[in-house]
Amino acid sequence: MNKILLIIQREYLSRVKKKSFIVLTILVPVLFIGMFALIGYLAVKGDDLGDEKKVQVIDESGTFSGKLKDTHSITYVYTTGNYDSAKASFIEDGYNFLLHIPPASSSVQIELLSEKKPSATTIEAIETGLSNIAEAQQLKLAGIDTAVLAQAQKRIEIKAKQITEAGEKDAQTYTAYAIGFLSAFLIYICLFIYGTQVMRGVIEEKVSRIVEVIISSVKPFQLMLGKIIGVGMVGLTQFILWIIISVGLSMVGGTMMAGKAMQSKQMAQVQQTVNDHKELKQVQSPDKGMATIMQSIESIPVVYTISCFLFYFLFGYLLYSAIFAAVGSAVDNETETQQFMLPITLPLIFTFALAQSFIINNPDSSLSVWLSMIPFTSPIAMMIRIPFGVPAWQLALSMFLLVLGFVFTTWVAARIYRVGILMYGKKATYRELAKWFMYKE
Repeated sequence: MNKILLIIQREYLSRVKKKSFIVLTILVPVLFIGMFALIGYLAVKGDDLGDEKKVQVIDESGTFSGKLKDTHSITYVYTTGNYDSAKASFIEDGYNFLLHIPPASSSVQIELLSEKKPSATTIEAIETGLSNIAEAQQLKLAGIDTAVLAQAQKRIEIKAKQITEAGEKDAQTYTAYAIGFLSAFLIYICLFIYGTQVMRGVIEEKVSRIVEVIISSVKPFQLMLGKIIGVGMVGLTQFILWIIISVGLSMVGGTMMAGKAMQSKQMAQVQQTVNDHKELKQVQSPDKGMATIMQSIESIPVVYTISCFLFYFLFGYLLYSAIFAAVGSAVDNETETQQFMLPITLPLIFTFALAQSFIINNPDSSLSVWLSMIPFTSPIAMMIRIPFGVPAWQLALSMFLLVLGFVFTTWVAARIYRVGILMYGKKATYRELAKWFMYKE
């Protein structure tokens, strides 16, 4: 046991003392939060930040003339004249696009010409504008008042609630979507990262022949187990620090946003007094948006979710890293690992791909439940299901099977590792691995 602890200590300290570990531990949460903040900003301000596109419109039908409305990114300029001459000169005249609308009686389709390929959003925006105008024209010809129709078309919002033993509570479905997907994504990525670290460490020690010296003092199983646990503790430490830093940054960001919302409210109240107590709907929107975000965050069982996440990451890592260690012991360089990598990683890839489309939309289906029970797929499948609510017996059974799977996988991997770690110059095959497994002590 002392020898295993020494190996764990060596693997752990040799990695956490590296500058790369410290830098990544600090930078990853900052980069992730910054990335999502930038994505949100671009989603809201995307039209304002994009280049303005000028569209020359030649409407020979007369149906759309002067009716297409300018947007933040598209400006329509209506011109008359010959289409062929406009086609030859619209780029020189400073237009990005030429929109040609043929006569209504013509069988020629509406065309959008440009020097460069137009973006999908530009085409969709122009198509939507034309479709709305054509629809309004048809309704007018049918004697239907478009203003009345617009008032009748109201969007109905549903407030989803969940019935629990404690009573009704907001379902927060979209929050569950986000947490489930993010948790599964982090486990998916980190199982590859830390599992590969174990495999590379084994290969390096084998190629440099250091392992021959180490094996003289410790058993192969002790060496493999110490290396797996040591690297796993590094990953666990990094995750805990990421969670602490992310929560801290989120709290600081939330405080700043709340301060800006309060400042906006105070300024709006002053303006409201000046405007003789007129209604000021824009005042409520920042507070309402912030309140919605805070309510979603407060609805999350943080300790329960983080505890489950750490468990499935740790034991998922232990299970897969044992296999990675066995693969590392069977080869002489990283190139030779490719023949073994696909069968190992296929359950992870399959489950993660399925999680994005099926499991996240059907968390209680039979397939989702089975995937959350199988040790090779449960770290991802169960983390998708947990935010939606999982029966206690299913969670307990899944955890038990994952621990059992780790013990069995480690036993199998250790039997291959004890032989493969001292094999050189021979390309391993699946048949060879089976022989190594059957060798007696």
